[in-house]
Amino acid sequence: MVNQCRGLAEVIGVEPVSKVIGQRMPWRWLPPAITPASLSILKPRSDKLEPPWPDLLIASGRKSVAPARAIRKLSGGKSFCVQIQDPGISPDAFDLVVTPEHDGLSGPNVISTVGSMHGVNAQALAAAREAFAGRVAHLPRPLLAVLLGGDNAVYKMTEAFSRKLAEDLGRIARSGDWGLAVTPSRRTPDHARRAIRDALDGTGADIWDEQGDNPYLGYLAHADAIVVTCDSVNMVSEAAATGKPVHVAHLEGGSAKFRRFHDLMESHGITRAFRGRIEQWNYTPPDETASVAAEVLRRIAIG
Repeated sequence: MVNQCRGLAEVIGVEPVSKVIGQRMPWRWLPPAITPASLSILKPRSDKLEPPWPDLLIASGRKSVAPARAIRKLSGGKSFCVQIQDPGISPDAFDLVVTPEHDGLSGPNVISTVGSMHGVNAQALAAAREAFAGRVAHLPRPLLAVLLGGDNAVYKMTEAFSRKLAEDLGRIARSGDWGLAVTPSRRTPDHARRAIRDALDGTGADIWDEQGDNPYLGYLAHADAIVVTCDSVNMVSEAAATGKPVHVAHLEGGSAKFRRFHDLMESHGITRAFRGRIEQWNYTPPDETASVAAEVLRRIAIG
């Protein structure tokens, strides 16, 4: 969520002041529709929200809905309020709502994106390419970047899935056709990490050990193709920003919303399901953040 907010602010051309908040009980458990638009519901340890109110407020996440509404009201409508993700209430409560198309939300002040917004753009990739050039210099080319997620509310990275993915990656690495660079996330189960380390042992693959700077962006910048697990809309969207072939490894589980997202990405020719081999295809990388930024500036100018 932070990446989406910061990514939009950067493309608009402003340096944002980041605020991280939490809500008191019982509001933290209740839906935004019945949460009062008040700053009094915030935890004392939250970053302070106080005047002068911003000209532009970019908020994301369920817990941000009520405070964003409060700031819009307290500013007398002078704070242009952009809410990222479905707020769970009428979009009319904000100046602009930005949601992925697969959410199915519509309205005169709603912008639908193919994937999620993020800060992965040509400039960020160029900087990462230079910063991590030394780390991947020894790897064979072409280079396959592997982005691992893990368990969430609807997906499960099972041991069976991990074994199969590890076997496929090991076979690709040992074919001599591809170098591999693998980065896990905090949600990646230990059994998946072990399976992939064992399968890639002796291949020279670079597997981030979570020490030092995360090479995630560097891997994306240097990759010739990408394998990413299906459990994160953000990871898939960021991978697609490279314009490289994005192979989605589907975990067990899922939801109607995730299925709509993956179906949409495939229908646009951006992603394909990972079937144990690396394919090549072309597409125009979606630039959702730039499109939303332009619309924010347009609406502020006429507002």
